[in-house]
Amino acid sequence: MRMLLAAAPWVWGVSQCAYAEGTNRTAGNDEMVVSASRSNVEQPKAPQMVTIINRQQIEQQLRVTSDSSQVLSNLLPAFSPSRQKMSGSGETFRGRSALILVDGIPQSNPLRPTGREMHTIDFSMIERIEVIHGANATNGLGATGGVINLITRRPENGAFNQHVSVQTTLPTEKIRGETASYKTTYRVDGRVDKLDYLVSLGYENQGLYLDGNGRAIGVDNTQGDTMDSRAYDVLAKVGYWLNDDQRVQLSVNRYHIRGENDYLSVDGVRAQGIPTTSARGTPPGDAPFNSVWSTGLTYDHNNLAGFKLSTLLFSQEYEALFGATNSQSFQDTTLAPNKTLYDQSRAVSSKLGAKLALTRDDLLEDTLKVTAGFDVLLDKNKQDLYLTKRTYVPEIEYTNYSPFLQTEYALLDNVTLHAGVRHEIARLKVDDYRTQSADANGVYDGVAGKGGTPKFNQTLYNAGIVYSPWEPLSLFANYSEGFGMPDVGRALRDIDTEGVDLSRVNNVKPVVTKNIETGFRVQQGAVDFEASYFRSSAKLGDSVTLNSDDDFVSKREKTRVQGVEVRSGYQINEQHKVNLSYAHTEGKRDSNGDGTLDKKMTGLNIAPDRVIASWSASWTEKVNTFVQGNYAFSRSFDDTGLGFDGYLLVDAAVGYKLPYGRVNLAVANLLDKQYITYYSQSVGLGTAANTRYFSGRGRTVTLGYSIDF
Repeated sequence: MRMLLAAAPWVWGVSQCAYAEGTNRTAGNDEMVVSASRSNVEQPKAPQMVTIINRQQIEQQLRVTSDSSQVLSNLLPAFSPSRQKMSGSGETFRGRSALILVDGIPQSNPLRPTGREMHTIDFSMIERIEVIHGANATNGLGATGGVINLITRRPENGAFNQHVSVQTTLPTEKIRGETASYKTTYRVDGRVDKLDYLVSLGYENQGLYLDGNGRAIGVDNTQGDTMDSRAYDVLAKVGYWLNDDQRVQLSVNRYHIRGENDYLSVDGVRAQGIPTTSARGTPPGDAPFNSVWSTGLTYDHNNLAGFKLSTLLFSQEYEALFGATNSQSFQDTTLAPNKTLYDQSRAVSSKLGAKLALTRDDLLEDTLKVTAGFDVLLDKNKQDLYLTKRTYVPEIEYTNYSPFLQTEYALLDNVTLHAGVRHEIARLKVDDYRTQSADANGVYDGVAGKGGTPKFNQTLYNAGIVYSPWEPLSLFANYSEGFGMPDVGRALRDIDTEGVDLSRVNNVKPVVTKNIETGFRVQQGAVDFEASYFRSSAKLGDSVTLNSDDDFVSKREKTRVQGVEVRSGYQINEQHKVNLSYAHTEGKRDSNGDGTLDKKMTGLNIAPDRVIASWSASWTEKVNTFVQGNYAFSRSFDDTGLGFDGYLLVDAAVGYKLPYGRVNLAVANLLDKQYITYYSQSVGLGTAANTRYFSGRGRTVTLGYSIDF
């Protein structure tokens, strides 16, 4: 922290010099308000690091990659590098789970996490992304590492606007039909009097991926893969202004991605650095898929007796199918000889919820803003064995009621105080069940699990201060508490003792994190700089490991994550902008329960240190370019055989405006770097160590065309 404070006067001085030649921030005032905060805090006044990713930044990334995890990773160095798979297990934010929202609707499934949260919407449907770094109590369940709110596109002015885009992605060697990928989108929107509407359709067909050496990348037949897959997305929104202050909106999003099942994984040899590859063949069972329906109904009143009212009613239907395996836990010799029974698990979740917030910002002579709210969530989860129709995890019913209060007080012209409280009233309901498991001989030996209704009450607090000793420097400090649930489904299926009382099982108790953050920001003219130090601690954390049967296991133990984030931007002139960001994260856990943090957390929980640099340029009214470099530093771990070598990836893109439409050409992994993904290097995979030793994607070229009319 001393280093951050020492740098503040220098950065302020740079900003003064830059102000004379720079331009103001291009984001409009509406983009500076963070709706994910629930109190519509302005970004410069937030007591913790907040990032707003605008449409231009999203579109720049989508030229290079359609992988939603990769888009976020390229823009947020504290977010884990993408696994480049359908599953994002191990993709964390500041070392903990991030709550993923789409227009405020939760996409995460904390009770039975599948790692598929980043594959619930096509990012071409997204207008901007609000990111609250670190735990945030006002959003409730799942935000122990931060909040990532994906805000869908808004209708443009005009009664009938259309947009069409097409693109194809090819490797730079071994170009053939099976290595080609295609994507197309169509959007129509408009505003007519008090009515506005938007309908957007997207379709993508992804082919075989190649690594930097031209080899086929290994397909993940079990967890699911974006390689060799097809996906579609349909987004529909309609809004209506009842009068100048009242508005209602209905939105529906339907997303589906499914593997083609055209390839079999061929094991690599980790000890010799030989990565997993793929060969033509048909895996057993049905192809893995992710299928999501999200529906939201909002009502906003901007002047309800001087208050601003925001309400959201939502539902989400989620289904995730995993690939077939002959895992020992699937065996039952009454159905088939040992080790011959292939089955595949399917996770199903159904959410219903409501969010209400009432804000007034003119109290005490316009110095006090108060937001009071109430959230309700009903989440039903289950996991079954898809082929044999057996129960793998019984239905879990989670009910949550959460009142909250958030305040913002301008103590002085240059001092703003933030404080809030949220009370979580949660209940789990599980009926009696029987676990599915087999001994080494394949003899079914499941135990009778006793259901129950454990209840949890937790009050969460947050407090922060923003102090501006002189313009344009602001210092901030924040304390917040996060609330999450562990992987309850995994805890239930792992119970091996008859008649266990669920209320006494640590693995179903909530995860509560205590978080501190302090830093400073400079935002003036051409300069945009922010730096912070953070620390997150949990007495009963939820770190993830792998057991001998290659199953992910939740371990409830004391954990601590800490680190530094720095980001900066400089508008050289009206045509050129450069950005530089850096994140350092480290985490430790109490591996033996003696109260001492004695072991480093692995890549399942902690991202590597990374620095990201980019340069955007508009050379003429017709020509623009974009270049970015992403360097992940090497890292060591306490676990034998684990380590990360680090790598540099460079991407570049150029756009050209035609008389009708625009053409874009992008090159991902410009240097054709051959590398093993961070996940594959930094996670202990047991007997699957050679099966999931995946290369990253080699150099690809994407050619796209889009037109608005």
